[in-house]
Amino acid sequence: MLSHICLGTNDFPRAYAFYTALMGELDLIEKFHDPAHPWAGWMAKDAPRPLFVLTAPHDGLPATPGNGQMTALLAASRAQVDGSYQAVLALGAVCEGPPGLRPHYHADYYGAYFRDLDGNKLCVCCHAEE
Repeated sequence: MLSHICLGTNDFPRAYAFYTALMGELDLIEKFHDPAHPWAGWMAKDAPRPLFVLTAPHDGLPATPGNGQMTALLAASRAQVDGSYQAVLALGAVCEGPPGLRPHYHADYYGAYFRDLDGNKLCVCCHAEE
């Protein structure tokens, strides 16, 4: 269904370090990284799509987060949700909801919510039973 998700940043080196740590926690690999462009992309080890792309806006204007927009990244386990959340908080992310069950979504939904260094809202979640 998805080809890629693209988030903008106003400080590519800082955001790249942030997302490299997050993607490592989720066991995703870097597909490309070009600081001169600047952009980078990550993917699953066993599939070329979807991609998660980080870039400076192509129009040269500041990157701004959208109200009501969120990118949710799939974790393989609840422990991966916890590890991702702790890693990004240590790098300066702002908590928007700590790791935990959200039974109002479904009985096994376990997620954590945060804002990245540019204010983009993200979620890391697991849908599997414990």
